[in-house]
Amino acid sequence: MNAKAGAAPSLSAWQQAWRLSAAAALGAVLWTITAAQMPPGAVGPAVVWLRVGDPLVALACLIALLWRRRHPLVVAAAVVIASAVSILAGGAALLAVGSLAARRRPVEIAVVGVLFTVASRVTSVLYPRRTALEPLWLSFSASVLIVGIAVAVGVAIGARREEVRSLRERAESAEREQTARAAEARIVERHRIAREMHDVLAHRVSLVAMQAGVLGHRPDLPADQVAVLARGIADGSHQALEELRDVLGVLRAGPEEPGPPQPSLADLPALVADARALGLDVAFTTKAAGEPPDVTARTAYRIVQEGLTNAGKHAPGSRVRVTVEGAAGDGLRVSVRDSGAARIAGGPPASGFGLLGLTERVALAGGELDHHPDPGGGFVLGARLPWPVREGSE
Repeated sequence: MNAKAGAAPSLSAWQQAWRLSAAAALGAVLWTITAAQMPPGAVGPAVVWLRVGDPLVALACLIALLWRRRHPLVVAAAVVIASAVSILAGGAALLAVGSLAARRRPVEIAVVGVLFTVASRVTSVLYPRRTALEPLWLSFSASVLIVGIAVAVGVAIGARREEVRSLRERAESAEREQTARAAEARIVERHRIAREMHDVLAHRVSLVAMQAGVLGHRPDLPADQVAVLARGIADGSHQALEELRDVLGVLRAGPEEPGPPQPSLADLPALVADARALGLDVAFTTKAAGEPPDVTARTAYRIVQEGLTNAGKHAPGSRVRVTVEGAAGDGLRVSVRDSGAARIAGGPPASGFGLLGLTERVALAGGELDHHPDPGGGFVLGARLPWPVREGSE
């Protein structure tokens, strides 16, 4: 344990005052008993010392106790030694011994305990008495018993103090861990929100931007085609707003409230139809035997969606081939392949996060994502997703 951790906590003025008052009261009791045991009419230096010197030494010991937590061994040893010539300082000596014992250091406790035992014997012969002194063994036994009680109380206080400190450190550590977990949860939630926003909006906004780009680059289009493109822009914008509203509704909803229906393989024909309506040449082939798990189906939909979005932005005029095939136990394979741009791409700027987010999504689903340029021209986006055999299906 380091010095800072082993240091006793500081005391308030009230805590300091009642401890010193208790030590002074105990010393006053001992002083009164000693004075009552003196022979009647006793005179001499011992009597003068009892009345004057003894209280002054006790007062100095009480003042020294104010520094017992800063210099515990030095103060305890000094007060115990001083108590050899002051019966009134006996209470201060016991307080110093108990305070030192709270540190739970055996060597220090043993040294001060021996000093206290010797000082008690010296004090017992300092003043004249009406009765004979107790036997030496009885005097030492009483001193050992008294100092043992003070040490036991001090050790118990020290153990309790250590336990409280340990509990406080655990509470602070738990609070720090809770704060770290909350910060991590916020980061994860932000990533989830960003991924959902990208999945929902990127495709729609990219298609709207493509249609607007056609209007800007082809002023010679017939009026009917301009009307079709304008209607497509309006419909796409409306759908983007509706999907954005759905996402925001999910974010505001509580954990018990059901979310909106998630896309699956059954929604792929509609997704391909939307892309064809915007001018993409898409060939769609599906050979999926059965219905894969929801996570796998949703991930496959997002892969196709991202592939069509990227083909529209980066390879305008290309031919796109979408293939989805697989079966339970064999996995689901998804491929989106374009033939390369037939004209200069003038679509919206790339965010750079679509494939990164898709890679994370596929990894969370337990699959593998692959994307690379095709040596024959174009770009290939493919993935292999798990499709386990359901129990009872065989």
